[in-house]
Amino acid sequence: MPTAAPSDTRLRLLEAAAAEVAAAPGEDVSMRAVCQKVGVTMPTLYHFFGSKQGLLDAVVAYGFDLYMDRKRAQESSGDPIQDLRDGWDAHVAFGLENPGLYSLMYGKVQPGHSPAPQSGPSRALRSLTEEAFAQGRLVVSAEQAAAHVLVTNIGVTLRQIVLGQEDRALSVAVREGALAAITGTASGSATRRGPRGEIRNTLEYAAQHPEVLGVDETRLLTSWLRTLAGTDALDD
Repeated sequence: MPTAAPSDTRLRLLEAAAAEVAAAPGEDVSMRAVCQKVGVTMPTLYHFFGSKQGLLDAVVAYGFDLYMDRKRAQESSGDPIQDLRDGWDAHVAFGLENPGLYSLMYGKVQPGHSPAPQSGPSRALRSLTEEAFAQGRLVVSAEQAAAHVLVTNIGVTLRQIVLGQEDRALSVAVREGALAAITGTASGSATRRGPRGEIRNTLEYAAQHPEVLGVDETRLLTSWLRTLAGTDALDD
């Protein structure tokens, strides 16, 4: 009988640990149970991961890999604000589908420490807020916008995990509140006054309702509006 390659054994241990986390969210992971599932001894597990914490850290990285695979497969709408909206929903969906993994990824907090695997999703989020900022769509910095969206997204996801059920209405309300805060529409469109403000209000409405004009027509309109919003003539 051929011996499994080291990389195969490590992956099987990792997948077994992830399955243990998924089966009992929030519970302690039994290293012995993980070994029994794979058919190896404890020294083999220690060889690959060093310690129980090393195994859990690897599971966290595994979870972020799964999450990023999903994000990469998600098609862009062509509008950064709508992509933030879609990304929010995908984030919540991942958490609800993988409560055990998600709790390890975002629920285990160590003061002053941010797990390295979190950097991938954070960069993806930051790229969208930077694009929105470059288009004049934000009233805060790209960094602050990304932080605002991330912390509220995590919070609403963890709450639904704690409750053990989806609360779509809550998620949508918090999502729209976060987007309104970073785009300056927290009190409605009247918050943005003057010609440039009205143009941006129209731009945001069009981006949120592409079905009204059609996707291609909406992209053309938003392109025109962005150009118009940037012209010096509006300062007269």
